Amino acid sequence: MFHKLFAEFLGTIFLVFTVFASSGNYLMIGAALALIVLLLGKITGAAVNPAIAFAYYHSGKINQQELFGYILVEMIGGLVGYILYKKYVNK
Repeated sequence: MFHKLFAEFLGTIFLVFTVFASSGNYLMIGAALALIVLLLGKITGAAVNPAIAFAYYHSGKINQQELFGYILVEMIGGLVGYILYKKYVNK
């Protein structure tokens, strides 16, 4: 399960960083999300969002333990993505 959580963590970092760094450019955000789905889709389903993880739980794709893990790493990944943006892009 560690590799799934780590993949969700990295995907969330990348998505959040892209959202902030692109100033909301929907084409860049869509391209980043497409890349995340392409790379992580087979491993985790590429939720990268607690709401999507919750939907996966209700559809039976993940269990309760995975749900809590996904939500935790996605929240931490979002914070790390924002911190990276603030440190390297918006000084």
